[in-house]
Amino acid sequence: MTEPSAGFMIRDEVVALPAALFESLLLEIDDLAELKLTLFSLSAIQQKEGRYRYLRHDELLANKQLMLSLDSADNARSASKTLDGALERAVRRGTLLEAVIHRQGVQRRIYVLNDVDGQRIHRQLVAGEWIPAGEGEIEILPARPTLYGLYEDNIGVLTPMIVDAIREAEAEFSNDWIEDAMRYAVERNARNWRYIRKVLDSWRQEGRRDEKAGQDLERHKQYTAGEWKDFIKS
Repeated sequence: MTEPSAGFMIRDEVVALPAALFESLLLEIDDLAELKLTLFSLSAIQQKEGRYRYLRHDELLANKQLMLSLDSADNARSASKTLDGALERAVRRGTLLEAVIHRQGVQRRIYVLNDVDGQRIHRQLVAGEWIPAGEGEIEILPARPTLYGLYEDNIGVLTPMIVDAIREAEAEFSNDWIEDAMRYAVERNARNWRYIRKVLDSWRQEGRRDEKAGQDLERHKQYTAGEWKDFIKS
């Protein structure tokens, strides 16, 4: 007979769980292995440090606690196959995001949570802006910052609504235009997306001027008066 658990200690570390886990995932997940993997991933990601928090496939395979729990979840298959099946379901459900990269002839599978931070990391990874260099290491590649990175670094918090707004703008304007509009907003202390979008629409309707030559004074006056003034921080 299995001995009862000693219970939770007051000083035990606490893991934050997203409300979506209780609102929808627990109702939707009907596979024990997927549920165990999901709970493990939520905990493991939070224990990571630094800006790039992710899980490697080989890291999951090497975790004895996880593999033992998956082995007990499906006695008909090996724990490694159970893991792959659970990962596939979690990715298909949208709980995790997967990226497959190739480095020096070796294929690596990387997983992040499908939240704002995870989406940013996944976009940058797919774009080739960084790759895992080895166990516990990150190699940053010399690439221009993404629009999302520019927004985070210069404008404000990258919320899901802002992410959607930038995606919509990407479908209408070139990245150069959007980058320039962000810089234009920063120079005029108008750090909000509404102003950036209004600049883009104005450029599309009226054309752009050569700002490098200092020929945009009148446009700046227009942007700091009338319907534009609410976007500017004094």
